[in-house]
Amino acid sequence: MLVPGGPLVTTLVTPTLDATPSLFGRESEQRRLGDFVHGVRMTGGAMLVRGEAGIGKTALLLDTAGLAAAHGMRILRTAGVESETHMPFAGLNQVLFPLRTEFAELPTPQRDALGAAFGLTDVRVPDPFLIALATLNLLGEAAARSPVLLLVEDAHWLDRASADVLAFVARRLDSEPILLLAAIRDGFQSPLDRAGLPELLLDRLDDAAATALLETHSPTLTSAVRTRLLREAAGNPLALVELPITADTRNGRKPLPPGWLPLTTRLEQTFTGRMSGLPPAVRTTLLVAALNDGTTLSETLDATALITGLPVTADDLAPAVAVRLVDVHETEVTFRHPLMRSAIYQGASVSQRHAAHAALAGVLTGRPDRSLWHRAASTPKPDETIAAELETAAGSVRRRGDLLSAVAALEHAVRLSENPDHRCERLVLAAEYAAEMGRRDIVVRLLGEGERLRLSPRQRARIVWIRESFEDGIRDDSAAAHSLADLAESMAAQGDVDLALKLLSSASLRCFWAHADERARQRVVTVAEALPVDDLDGRLLTVLAFAAPIERGKVVIERLRHLAAHPTGGRPPARLLGSSALMVGAFDLAEKFCAASLPVLRAQGRLSLLARDLGAQAWSAARLADLSVAIPAAEEAARLAHETSQPLMHAIAQASGAVLAALRGEQDRVEILGMAAEQVALPVGARPVLATVQLARGLAALGEGRYADAFDHLRRMHDPADPAFHLALRCFSVAELADAAAHSGQGRAIAGIIEELETVALTTPSPALHADLRYARAVLADEAAAEPFFAAALAADLRRWPFVRARVHLAYGEWLRRQRRTAESRAPLRMARETFDALGVIPWSERARQELRASGESSRSRISEARDVLTAQELQIAQMAADGLTNREIGEKLYLSHRTVSSHLYRIFPKLGITSRSALSTALRASA
Repeated sequence: MLVPGGPLVTTLVTPTLDATPSLFGRESEQRRLGDFVHGVRMTGGAMLVRGEAGIGKTALLLDTAGLAAAHGMRILRTAGVESETHMPFAGLNQVLFPLRTEFAELPTPQRDALGAAFGLTDVRVPDPFLIALATLNLLGEAAARSPVLLLVEDAHWLDRASADVLAFVARRLDSEPILLLAAIRDGFQSPLDRAGLPELLLDRLDDAAATALLETHSPTLTSAVRTRLLREAAGNPLALVELPITADTRNGRKPLPPGWLPLTTRLEQTFTGRMSGLPPAVRTTLLVAALNDGTTLSETLDATALITGLPVTADDLAPAVAVRLVDVHETEVTFRHPLMRSAIYQGASVSQRHAAHAALAGVLTGRPDRSLWHRAASTPKPDETIAAELETAAGSVRRRGDLLSAVAALEHAVRLSENPDHRCERLVLAAEYAAEMGRRDIVVRLLGEGERLRLSPRQRARIVWIRESFEDGIRDDSAAAHSLADLAESMAAQGDVDLALKLLSSASLRCFWAHADERARQRVVTVAEALPVDDLDGRLLTVLAFAAPIERGKVVIERLRHLAAHPTGGRPPARLLGSSALMVGAFDLAEKFCAASLPVLRAQGRLSLLARDLGAQAWSAARLADLSVAIPAAEEAARLAHETSQPLMHAIAQASGAVLAALRGEQDRVEILGMAAEQVALPVGARPVLATVQLARGLAALGEGRYADAFDHLRRMHDPADPAFHLALRCFSVAELADAAAHSGQGRAIAGIIEELETVALTTPSPALHADLRYARAVLADEAAAEPFFAAALAADLRRWPFVRARVHLAYGEWLRRQRRTAESRAPLRMARETFDALGVIPWSERARQELRASGESSRSRISEARDVLTAQELQIAQMAADGLTNREIGEKLYLSHRTVSSHLYRIFPKLGITSRSALSTALRASA
């Protein structure tokens, strides 16, 4: 059930100096935060407040809350707690608890996802990003009534699931009246670190401010003690307030220990020192509170009573309140600072901790999920019963979309397993979950532990596959692809066909990303085709397409065409088919399959897979010069790949963006995107990225008429010794290479390449390769013998390939003019110009215009179009709105709030010179 997990308020008063002593000396930082609140409270924004323990982060957040309340903002709050890091969505629970009555207003998939996250429903969450979108929309609806300030204290201790959701939200607040402020301690990491947010760094107080703060709070200190405290505190506000309490020996407390200690250690010892004079029952109560994963007072008191055997009331905590360790409210007990909790934990013995956890488990019987964690923490020796329950809990939280908590549960289960076989299986499963969420650090640690266990052959094969999921096949290592195929064959012989396909997929990816030799690629194909699976299984087609796009091109294309013609019948997901079609040069089929899979992935919230499918769509659409599809796909693929931590997919999306920039004549952008992609690809030798960058540079040079430069860039894709060589992708740059060679007088230099690819074309019916070769034959032929080749190129069925056909028309018109058949040249040149204009490939439009002018025919100026004035995301939103989707529907597809969509449309209309949504279709058609 959804429960309040912390102080959740809608208004706050400005805190007093006593409540926030570290605010002293922070006037400049508070002014900056105040300006930030004033500047973004109606448009949205987020900021991190970073600094060491006790530096004043919480105080600044609270003071900002007072300022926000004065501006009529609604304040929501959450705080990370070290003991709650294993509790899925504990932090998000705190944020959304005041909005629980508004869940019903969300679209059904989002409402179900959020309900599953909080244990309200048993619906399986396909991807945690669906929970994130639900949170964004819920906060957006609340902000529509009143601007919202969301405070996140100790964000470094938030459970990972909540932190991921808040990072997702923080990246999307540019059009929402929501301000997110998160405090993070130095030396800790959080998903919010990667959200690209501005930061406010808090330094220590200078000598004057530190002295003034100490004088204000401890005016009776002797000169010697004051001097020492100033030195020990070193400008840390919390230390300046807390250390004097221990230094004051009038009530029998021990003085500060001699010698220098790190600040956090000094403060923890300070808090521990305050406990030394407290009654044993109070110290026990504090330990229970420190280990409790909630703040409910009754839970802490009841658990303490179980340990002591005596009744315990809130009044018993009065001594701890007096020495300012905790605050006790009617229903809650909270520590005044997170260090107090950790100090108490560190000061307890292992047996004392076990007893506290056992007591908490005893009082939380009505909350079985929380009780289980405490039972596990209370057990010093293996316990198969608890281990099995933790394994079950792992499956439950995984269904709710929290893989990290599932991993934590399985790790506890591994520690408590009595059966060695169960221990091995749970550890491998934990590693699989960690790999699924992209946590290389956890995977490496778990696999290191697994190496010390007696794993079964199948478990070791699974570990190999897990390792491969992080490799993406990088490095030219044919032996690895071969050994993966051998292992897959072994697993298939044992009946595990699914694992065999996974291993073969990893092997085929090695063939794609690197340069495996023919023997290794053939071995992968042989094992794959021997598996007892349907010939139309998408997993099998993907393996064949990536491992042997030429050798098995005919088989893959035939089966893909069958699937395209018969899309029903329980066939494999279309997402497995788009990239397969790309690899064999069937770009029209790739676009079709991607278009079919994207809505499903969007609805499921599977952003990692969505980024990959968008990348395939962008690459294919770019080669077709279908810019209306390719431009938004490349931008969204890059954004989502970055957000889901897929650096190679991000790089290839950037490289595809560089290709699109070349087609648009945006030379500077070509280099910016190309260099960014190379920075990721070069160190690991990611050949597809490097090949795509060279294609982009070659296109850019062709567009500017720098044919020799274009030849140099494109020639690299066909040199096996060059890191930009790629067995499949080189087949889709033949036309550009031939164009560059013909115009730079280097036709003979590529005769060997063309001859080799003509041989390749006898093996595969790749539409892209055959179209390119028809073009190359025409432009590289002797002038007197070229016309039949042009006729053959124009006679081909290129209805789905307008850019390719227009390119042939342009080259044919150029050839006719060189043959002094000027009047005849105008018709093909005119057709080329019109097609290039419609496609928006500006350099080619200008080239056709120049040729027409040379033939004596003038051309009207090219009309500006939507692609010229809209950003990639604006173009995507405009297209969806023109198709009749509402703002809310567009937001659900693009993982934006509907108000962000509305803000984009507000900017789109004047750019297109329209005033209403109904005019979008006409405006976009005019530029299509």
